Amino acid sequence: MNKKLVGALIGLTVLGVSSAASAHVDLAIGVGIPAPVYVAPQPVYVAPPAPAYAAPVAVGYYRGDDWREREWRRREWREHEWREHQWRERRWGGYGY
Repeated sequence: MNKKLVGALIGLTVLGVSSAASAHVDLAIGVGIPAPVYVAPQPVYVAPPAPAYAAPVAVGYYRGDDWREREWRRREWREHEWREHQWRERRWGGYGY
């Protein structure tokens, strides 16, 4: 029985040593030379580019132009009424409707 106990103890010791060996313990010695330090450059302001579109061209209806349209419509209405008047004069001989 003594031999079995000694064999079991040796087996457990081998297992313990193998697990300690797989722990990957490293030993490092530093020399003391500093590593290069990275410093970011100073920010530089760059003006934004000029707009790439042309200036808007004013085309079409303006707020001040509505009087022109009213005058045109009024003139057209007068001409239409005058034509109607002339037609009735020719057709009915001046007696109206």
